[in-house]
Amino acid sequence: MAAVQLGQYAPAEKILVHLSDTHFLADGAALYGAVDTDHTVHRAFEQLHRSGIRPDAIILTGDVADRGEADAYRRIRGIVESAAARWNARIIWVMGNHDQRDAFRTELLGEVPADQYPVDQTHDLDGLRIIAVDTSVPGYHHGEVTDDQLRWLADVLKQPAPRGSILALHHPPIPTPLPLMSVLELQDQPKLAAVLAGSDVRAILGGHLHYSTQGLFAGIPVSVAAATCYTMDLSAPDRELTGVNGGQTLNLVHVYADQITHSQLPIGDYAAVTQFRADYVDELAPLSAEDRRQAFSRQR
Repeated sequence: MAAVQLGQYAPAEKILVHLSDTHFLADGAALYGAVDTDHTVHRAFEQLHRSGIRPDAIILTGDVADRGEADAYRRIRGIVESAAARWNARIIWVMGNHDQRDAFRTELLGEVPADQYPVDQTHDLDGLRIIAVDTSVPGYHHGEVTDDQLRWLADVLKQPAPRGSILALHHPPIPTPLPLMSVLELQDQPKLAAVLAGSDVRAILGGHLHYSTQGLFAGIPVSVAAATCYTMDLSAPDRELTGVNGGQTLNLVHVYADQITHSQLPIGDYAAVTQFRADYVDELAPLSAEDRRQAFSRQR
């Protein structure tokens, strides 16, 4: 899809697909006997393929497999690698509380098992640095970043990247209105904030909550992608925690020279109620900015 500039901003320098909480099970089993996790991820990538969007990277912010089963990792790796090959996109896997480090390393990263060590990584996308931090605590659902990890992160951030950095982790460092989810939040957040202060981190990507939300942490925008498996019903009765088979989305992250935007893309096919076709963009492209506004106005 050719990039076109009709307004003040040049096209995005990088496009990232951010999805989270796929929760695959072995042998393609339905999650809770009801959710076809494989189908939703397949459908999401087919939707992107039809759109003509060509992402530079696919980032999965944790809970890739619901029980950390090897077969679950192999299946989702096959689906994601097939999609990434269409676009020559980088794949960035991030650990979540449901993931198992040994199987995660072996099946997704092709590394030797090392369960006792967090799966922390850095990726360079033509000067845009993606830092994946493992916030999982084996056997628990809350999140932590250890002192060793904080020292590692501080060392990575000593040298700014040409296009800045994006931090990807599972447990987002922002509040949640759901009391039970707050039990499972990222611990000792001030320590992380101290490391990020004054750094080149431009955005923080997270998951874990199973609903899309945004916030600020240490002055840095935080964007949480809703799950592709099931989502939390924020309209459930007070203090209840209810997951529903609906509302699945992924996020599109557009990285501009001086801004980053995060846009939700609902997964599924919906009836169009209005539409301007691509040839209308071609009609507007050669016009001046003033003539474009006139052509695309109520004065027509």
